[in-house]
Amino acid sequence: MMRDQGSSRWARRVRGGVGKARTALATLSVLASLLAATGCARGPDVEASGLGLRRVVIYRNGVAYFEREGRIDAEQVTFRVRKEKVGDFLATLAVMEAGGSSVRSASFPVEVDEPGEEGDEEPTDPRFEVLLKPPPPQKGAAKKKERMETVRLTLDGREHDLVVGYVAETPVWRPSYRLVLGEQRGASGTGGAGSGGSGGKGSARQGGKTAHLQAWGIVQNLSGEDWKGVKLTLVAGAPLAFQATLDQPSIPVRPVVTDQGEVIASVPTSETSLAQGGEAPPPPPPPPPSMPMEHEAEMDADDSSLRAEAGKLEGKADRPATTRGRVTRPEPKKAYAPMAPPAGAASGMPVQRGPATGDGYMYDLAEQKPAMPAAPRNMSALAAVAVEAGNTRYELPFTVDVPDKSATMVLLMAREVTGESIFLYAPDGGVPDSSTHPFRVARFKNETQGLLERGPIAVFENGAFLGQGMVDPLPPGATTTVPFALERALAVDRNREETQEGSRLAKIESGMIEIERDWVVHTKYAIRNGSEDAAKTLVKHPRLHGTRLHNVPKETEDNLGTGSALLPIAVPARGSAVLDVDERRTYRQQVDWLSQLADDAVKGYLKDPRSEAAVVQQLGQAWEMRGKLRPAVDERDKLGNEQARLSQQSEELRRNLRAIEKNKTAEDLRRDLTERLAKASARLDEITKRLIVLEMQINELEVRFRDLTQAIRMVRPPSPVRATP
Repeated sequence: MMRDQGSSRWARRVRGGVGKARTALATLSVLASLLAATGCARGPDVEASGLGLRRVVIYRNGVAYFEREGRIDAEQVTFRVRKEKVGDFLATLAVMEAGGSSVRSASFPVEVDEPGEEGDEEPTDPRFEVLLKPPPPQKGAAKKKERMETVRLTLDGREHDLVVGYVAETPVWRPSYRLVLGEQRGASGTGGAGSGGSGGKGSARQGGKTAHLQAWGIVQNLSGEDWKGVKLTLVAGAPLAFQATLDQPSIPVRPVVTDQGEVIASVPTSETSLAQGGEAPPPPPPPPPSMPMEHEAEMDADDSSLRAEAGKLEGKADRPATTRGRVTRPEPKKAYAPMAPPAGAASGMPVQRGPATGDGYMYDLAEQKPAMPAAPRNMSALAAVAVEAGNTRYELPFTVDVPDKSATMVLLMAREVTGESIFLYAPDGGVPDSSTHPFRVARFKNETQGLLERGPIAVFENGAFLGQGMVDPLPPGATTTVPFALERALAVDRNREETQEGSRLAKIESGMIEIERDWVVHTKYAIRNGSEDAAKTLVKHPRLHGTRLHNVPKETEDNLGTGSALLPIAVPARGSAVLDVDERRTYRQQVDWLSQLADDAVKGYLKDPRSEAAVVQQLGQAWEMRGKLRPAVDERDKLGNEQARLSQQSEELRRNLRAIEKNKTAEDLRRDLTERLAKASARLDEITKRLIVLEMQINELEVRFRDLTQAIRMVRPPSPVRATP
């Protein structure tokens, strides 16, 4: 009784602690130093003039999305980006601005290796090669990576409210769980981020066993700057991300083409055609008249109107306007500079181009179209898309402070779930005794609306710490079983048997019959319980490839993805129980019409209500004939065996008579052997006559039976029985 009261007080303290954590903005800041502060400060990876960090979205693939915003009244925004981060910064840079983007271009330096620059590195000391030691790292390469580069966004010089987002490398956030077992169903759960509330669809229900689940997220800040008052979002997903090298120039190698003239290596033979009568071919058409020079001048003057018309067609024309095969170019003042993208390019808006001309020039059709609206300032829409795409998002409803080179642990979710402590028999090579003893496990269901990522879990019950385990990625609605201790009060023994069972008609075609049989494997688990309490146990049975479970317990979970099945069994206190796992694999084989397997299969088909009526009628006639043929064959086989036995016996009698032929004292024995030989010969004569008659009958019956079976065609087994409404 005192233990129950202590457990209740401990559980109340846990729930009270969770409530205090929520009232305190649900954050537990563990400001642990991650790197020793030696030497000079490294500084932030990205600096922006006039744009403060407002939002950080961290993923599970080593990247994070950073969002900065601020009011800018200048002609450009300057970013200071670390050299090794410039490529990712340019590849993911997005600018959001109400009323359309004012960014005209984004400029950045390009590094070109000068002749002799690679030789600036110090030569390797040959003594390191003799000592088989690695040479010291080159200082120049490290300084090049740490160098800060400048990226400038050119604006129109007016006042703007800018939101700039980009992706950079960041340590993955790590989940950690707490599971408190043994609470009663009905207590209201404490909601959290992503918990769905205490009274929603996933709230605690009356009755059954329950557990209290907490999920924490650990975030590490190694960006080089303090995160102050940022909106933090943790995403349980790993979108595709890669390292980009857009800051490095790339010039592809072109093939070298040489002109060495043309030489005909052989003289082609001529071909002569004889003259043919008929109409002469029509004359070639006259050449087109030459265009006057004034017309050409008029077309040159109107080429700007032709380009405007091409812009209205929005790329539907096959090629720009030409004069006498010459492509007309637009005015130089309307051409775009290669390094200055149009408005909207920096924000990710597509720039539509017209068809390419023969000289590689492309008309810009976006110049005639209205400006595309920019992306919204608030990037929460992207997070909503991530949720729709299957990623679980934990967005904290408050701002947090995460100093540089520190870690913060935040509470993501706290709620009641269906869970209990049971036993699991799952042999593990890393735990030798697990082949004979089951694990004690915590089994609970993910009743949240999101994915629970892989992470450690600590299990508590009755005010005590039970152990730790690892939770694999758990989708919504799925149930996990986490081992945390080995139970030696239960012992397991197993054995395996293989048999072949059943005979079902599968196919009849061209006078051949095929049947289906089951290869059956019985794996029996004998569990002995030496404790004073009944033990609810799950057996993790490795599935045999291509088999199906047959006649298993109702709550069996067949996990095809893991190649195993969880089968429940209740073991009484101080008692034992046996679990029989029946796995079957169906195979086909051809059999003889007169075999017992064929007889069992056909009789089962004739009694099956799913069978085809026409096939049943034909099989009925054939089996009536088989009823006459089979006894005759059996009698023939029996007489044949007797004939062989009597023939062997007669031959032995004759050898014995020849042996005592000159022995006058063996008259009685000679008389007895002679009588036995006469009886055997008489029986042989009877058998021979009967076999002749049977052979004639069997031949006739076989012909008739063969004709009946040749007419039967059944290519697939009966369809499953449909439930009546």
